[in-house]
Amino acid sequence: MIEATVEARHGHRLLVLPDAGLRLAAVTRGRRNDITVGDRVQARELGAGQAVIESVLPRRNLIQRSDAWRAKPLAANVDQVAVVIAPSPPFSDDLLSRVLIEAGAQDVPVALIANKADLFAASSEIGPRLSLYRSLGYPVFEVSARTEPDRCVASLSAWLSGRTTLLTGQSGMGKSTLVNCLVPDAGLRTQEISSALDAGRHTTTFTRLFALPAPLSGRLIDSPGFQNFGLEHLSGSQQLHAMPECRALLGQCRFHSCSHRDEPGCAIRSAVQDGRIDARRYALLLRLYEEARVSAPASWRR
Repeated sequence: MIEATVEARHGHRLLVLPDAGLRLAAVTRGRRNDITVGDRVQARELGAGQAVIESVLPRRNLIQRSDAWRAKPLAANVDQVAVVIAPSPPFSDDLLSRVLIEAGAQDVPVALIANKADLFAASSEIGPRLSLYRSLGYPVFEVSARTEPDRCVASLSAWLSGRTTLLTGQSGMGKSTLVNCLVPDAGLRTQEISSALDAGRHTTTFTRLFALPAPLSGRLIDSPGFQNFGLEHLSGSQQLHAMPECRALLGQCRFHSCSHRDEPGCAIRSAVQDGRIDARRYALLLRLYEEARVSAPASWRR
């Protein structure tokens, strides 16, 4: 038996990095589908670079998204999350806030990487939104991975150093350019991983772990871009506690069972009305409540 870290997964095929030794192609007992990149596992070597995963060691955390039927794990045992956004195409406040809520519910620190900062006119338009997220306590790095790669690396170096970072974001934000900036041979490494997983051309549809090269240190988990990010696995209470501007007001509503919609004496609605809570973030909260109310039974839950 060996202990190892899951490096990549595509379908039921996985790659694991043993604590000592070379990368192994692995499968799971019973074709379980909840193992994800970053998981620490116990595996049994079979020879010829093959292994079978016998068990998953306890996780420090798990970042995932979900719908009413199943959860999709993104990464486990991360130290922090970086969400890539951009001014063009405009990033979605809704999608960004959903990722922030998921990370907050897992008590994982988050930073925003505002890419394409060289698009000055477009960047100025999102300036007020970046200021909002800064005011909520989220670090914001404004970079241009395409036109100023060296400055980009220098800006992120201290924050990335010595940590395992999940890099995520909606499609079109320039995340692949950022990965190539931070990991210059990422394309070659991805081809090697894809070949080992027999993933064919699906090089952008699976999550993989990279060791960051000098002068950086630490590890980067690159996940595919997304166009939706469901939070069906989180309760309404967990969602509220994960929003810093709402967390400070919990317990201050007149009614213990307040839904924060139209009840009198609602501390959260009062904060929206006087500008202490952003109206877009409040609208997202109501949408999340509605999604939970109308969703089908969450049969994937345990």
